[in-house]
Formats: sequence, structure tokens, C-alpha cells
Amino acid sequence: MKFDRLKLETLEDQTLAPYGMHSRQSLGRIHPEDEPAYRTCFQRDRDRILHTTAFRRLEHKTQVFITSEKDYYRTRLTHTLEVAQIGRTMARALGANEDLVEAICLAHDLGHSPFGHSGETTLSELMKENDGFDHNKQSLRIVDELEDRFPDFHGLNLTWEVREGIVKHESEYDLADAGKFNPEIRGHIEAQITNLADELAYTAHDLDDGLHSGIISLNDLVGIEIWQQLIQDLDIPCFELEERLRHRIIRRLIGLEVTDIINNSDRLINEINLQSVEDLQRLPYNVVSFTDKLSEQNRQLKDFLYSKMYRHYRVVRMAAKAQKILTELFAAYLQEPAILPEHIRENFGRFGEARTICDYVAGMTDRFAVEEYKRLFDPEVLP
Repeated sequence: MKFDRLKLETLEDQTLAPYGMHSRQSLGRIHPEDEPAYRTCFQRDRDRILHTTAFRRLEHKTQVFITSEKDYYRTRLTHTLEVAQIGRTMARALGANEDLVEAICLAHDLGHSPFGHSGETTLSELMKENDGFDHNKQSLRIVDELEDRFPDFHGLNLTWEVREGIVKHESEYDLADAGKFNPEIRGHIEAQITNLADELAYTAHDLDDGLHSGIISLNDLVGIEIWQQLIQDLDIPCFELEERLRHRIIRRLIGLEVTDIINNSDRLINEINLQSVEDLQRLPYNVVSFTDKLSEQNRQLKDFLYSKMYRHYRVVRMAAKAQKILTELFAAYLQEPAILPEHIRENFGRFGEARTICDYVAGMTDRFAVEEYKRLFDPEVLP
């Protein structure tokens, strides 16, 4: 074949920066496997993640708006795909491993519960006496334990580097707890790229969804520095925003931020003269970063989104519903485990009752959680 795995690995050696993660240098898998003839180990990991049940369920998990409101709004799945696209762009420009970035991006939200961050907060509270709940850890748990597709081991048996990228994923709202993955060093550059691709994507696209929904108006954005810069650069009237103009602004916003990250990160890398993955990971800061100016502008925009959108009564109402639904489902399962499906109860001996129930609830889509709530508590709905 023209491009077998050895040829692909050689191309990586020729094209990746010295601080990029080369697939032939992977620390490998927990369970040794023969690698494919025509894919690198990171390409194989990406494909395994893509075919998981947890990945498909992201289609019906909330980003901000509950998935049943309208089909326009982002879900966890569309968000994840957008993060992967942005991540690959930055990886290519910075000499990082695109396949590793894509694999981490596709896996970074696998562990998210239904109903967005409100669901995660609820499960964290419910599990506080049982080692808590965190969606980063849950993402790793899914790929290490819960996806059951192979006869010889549980999980997907992913490479160390993908698993490290998952557990070291962090943003303003998600702090990494690296556990056994060398917590004294930072994530590799591919993990750092994923972090900012995630932050960039949800900020830009939450703004887009907020404008489309009518929760955010043009008057609300007066005084937001980055918004004023965008409409000035594009010569768009501040009092008019039809759909094509909104798309144009959001595209420009993403392009502006991606360019800032690439240029600033490249400058830092050149100043330090990084020569290896280890050099990068032992730095006391992330090299993949915004300039101070854009970081401040993003801070203003995120504060605005929090106060105007995430605390809007429609979003808060859904959060309150989510808390009630998940709390009561969890309590019902714990009180009477016999109402759980048999294949779920089979995990009690392996994980314990509370953790098994948490895994089950966390894996639900928004729609399934609502329907399950009705089946358990609405006497007119058949169980």
C-alpha cells in the first residue's frame, strides 16, 4: 500500500515539530495490541472513540439549551465536532499531531451528564460521599471501563497520550485532576490545544445561540470590546443583524481568536526554543495561549454571557428542572435497585451501587432522562 503505518509515522517524523507528540513514541496501551497496517495508534484511538455509544449520545445532550427546544442550537455533539475542527487547524499550524488532537477533542466531553453543567453539578452533589463526580474523570472512566466492545478487556484500551489528554483537559469551568497521569507536569501541546479549542468554540457558539434565541440583543452588546471591534472591522451597522451577518460575525470572531492563539503560541515557543515534548510539559505555564489583550476581551465577553445568558430565566428554569429530575431518579434507583435494568445491576459487584447508578444517570441523554422520569413518577405513563 502507498501509505502504510510505517510511512505515516515517517511523515510525522518529517513534519511534526520536536515538541509535537510522535505516534511511534507513544507509551502504548494498557493491554498490548498489534497496531493496524495503515493507521497510526492515534488514528486508531480516534476511530474507536467515534464509534462509541457515549459519542452517539452526545447528539441528545444539552450544551446550553435543552435539545428539545429547537434543532438549531448546539448540542454536545455539534460542539464536540466544532472543537475538533478548530483543534486540527491549530495543531497543523503549530506543528502538533493533528490525529492526537482530534482524538482528545472527540473524547473530551464523553463524560458529560444530561442537561449540561447543571447536570454535572447535581451529580457531583449526589456523589459527594462516594468520591464525587467530574465529567473529565467520567470521560476517562468511559474509555477505560464502561465502553465494553472487546472480548479481552474493558474499555477502549486507548494510548497513554490520548488518556492523558482527556484527564488533563481543563478550562475556566473544568479544572484538571490528573491523578496517575504525572500530575506534576502539564499536558502535552495537543492537550493544551484541545483546552483552548474548547474554550474558543463554546464562547463563540454560545454567543451565536444567544443571539439566535433572542436572549441576547444588539443593545446588550454595546460596550463589549471584542464585539465592537468585530462590527467595526466588518463595517456592519450596530443596529442591524440579519442571519447572514450574524454568521459572518461569528466566523470572524473564531478566525480572530484562532489567529491570536496560533501567533502568540508560536512566539512563545520560538522564544523558549523548545526541543522536545518534555521541555514543553515541564514549563510552569501553558504555551498554547491568547495574548493578554484578547484574554482580557474574552474575560469581558464570558462575564457578559454568564450574567445575560447562562443566568437567563429560561436557562435557570431548565437547570432547576434538571436538578429535580436527576436527583429524584438517583434516589429512586438507590432506594429500589430492582427498578434498574438487569444489565445495569450486574455492575453492582464491580463498581458498587452508588457509582453504578451514577454511571447510568450520567450516560442518559436529556430526552431519555425526561422519559425515564415520567415512567417512574407519572402514573399515566407505562413503566
